[in-house]
Amino acid sequence: MLTAKSLDVLTNIRHGFFTREGGVSKGIYASLNCGYGSDDDKGAVRENRARVAQALSVAPEKLLTVHQIHSPTVIRVTDGWEPATAPQADAMVTDRPSIALAVLAADCAPVLFADNAARVIGAAHAGWKGAFGGVLEATIEAMIALGAARERIVAAIGPCISRDAYEIGPEFRAQFTSPSDERWFIPSAREDHFMFDLPGYAGARLETAEIGAVTTLGHCTYADEKRFFSYRRTTHRGESDYGRQMSAIVLRPGI
Repeated sequence: MLTAKSLDVLTNIRHGFFTREGGVSKGIYASLNCGYGSDDDKGAVRENRARVAQALSVAPEKLLTVHQIHSPTVIRVTDGWEPATAPQADAMVTDRPSIALAVLAADCAPVLFADNAARVIGAAHAGWKGAFGGVLEATIEAMIALGAARERIVAAIGPCISRDAYEIGPEFRAQFTSPSDERWFIPSAREDHFMFDLPGYAGARLETAEIGAVTTLGHCTYADEKRFFSYRRTTHRGESDYGRQMSAIVLRPGI
C-alpha cells in the first residue's frame, strides 16, 4: 500500500493506493486483483477486497466501488450496495464515516480527495476521457455541496500510466484543441503519433480548480510490472485479461 504525504497528515482520514501485491489471485491476476469486472475467480477477488478493507479498518461491505464508465458522473454516498448493483459513475463523495470510497484502475489515474476540517472525502477514476470530461472538477463541486471548502481540499493522484508509456494516435490528439494542451503531448517514434502525459494533465486541471493542494505519487503502472497491473501492457502482450488495483479513502469515526 502506498500513501500520499499530503493525506497522511490529515487526522480524520485513512487512505491507501494499493498495489497488485498481497492478495490471493493467481496467474495474470496475481495477486491483489480487486476487480470483479475481470475474469478472475470471484472468491479470490472477494478475499482481496476484504484485505483492503481490513487495511483501512472498515467492514468489507463498507468498501464501495462503482461501475466505472469513463464519465464525469459523481454520486453522493450515504450507504452501501452490493457489487452487482453498483451505480454507474466514476467518482464518489461522502461525509459519512467508516465508508471507504474506492476506485479501480490499471493505467487510469486514481485520485483521492479530502477536506479534513469539514470531514468530507472523495475518490475519482480519471482516465483521459473522464479527466477531459470534467470528472475531477465535478468531484470537487460535489464535495463543496457537502460542506467542503475549495481552499481546504487536498487531492492526491495515485499510480497511473506515465507519458513515456502512453502513445496515442492523431484522433485522440485532435480532441485537445486548447493551445495550453500542447504541453501534454510530445511526438512519439511513429509518424502522427504522440506521447500523452495523463498525470500531468490531471494535475493541471486540479490546479486550475484552485483547491488547497495537489500531489502526484509519480509511479508508472505500465513500467512497474512487479507492483502494478496495466491494461496497456496486457494489450501489447496479447494477454486475455488483466487485474485492477484499488485506491481508497475513508473518514475515521468522529471522536
